[in-house]
Amino acid sequence: MHPNPAFRATPAATSLDFARARGFGTLCVNAEGGPLLAHVPFLLNADGTEAEMHLVRSNPIARMATGQTDAVIAVQGPDGYVSPDWYGDANQVPTWNYVAVHLRGTLEPADPATMRAHLDRISAHFEGRLPKTPWTADKMTGDTLERMMRTILPFRLAVSGIDGTWKLNQNKTDAMRLAAADLIAGSGIGQELGTLARLMRAGSGEMDKP
Repeated sequence: MHPNPAFRATPAATSLDFARARGFGTLCVNAEGGPLLAHVPFLLNADGTEAEMHLVRSNPIARMATGQTDAVIAVQGPDGYVSPDWYGDANQVPTWNYVAVHLRGTLEPADPATMRAHLDRISAHFEGRLPKTPWTADKMTGDTLERMMRTILPFRLAVSGIDGTWKLNQNKTDAMRLAAADLIAGSGIGQELGTLARLMRAGSGEMDKP
């Protein structure tokens, strides 16, 4: 997380809402040979105290995390390069604006018997956001579903800490920040630049601000 307090002032509840809506991140754990990472969809509960996910059995994290393991889910948001020319001030340097949230806590295996319920919850969460009749596992034949479920294992992260960086040029003057926001939207260097520009104009982590 960026150390500048200007980028760390967004309320934890806003960072949790962002992570919950995103629902996808990088699961990171320490291992003897170096850090292990897995890219996972997850469900964050209502109060942000637990994230549930699943891993394929052959995943190194699944093989290692047989008990309680310190872990982080890093959730990446919009990001983009900022040219110093956009500020209208010659005494500036290039930077990169971005949103990122880290969910820190303890990873542990969940009961394998809960695998079907987990799959139903996570698919319903994402399917419910699509403009169609939601897919359900009931559409699959029983033997195929059972065979596929045997290849994955459920896990949960007990969340004990939330770190959020919303780096949106809050350390610049309003005129500089707004000028950069106008130009970053069409720069083509980064991801979700329209959303990033909107957040820069707001000057804070207000994901729902028009």
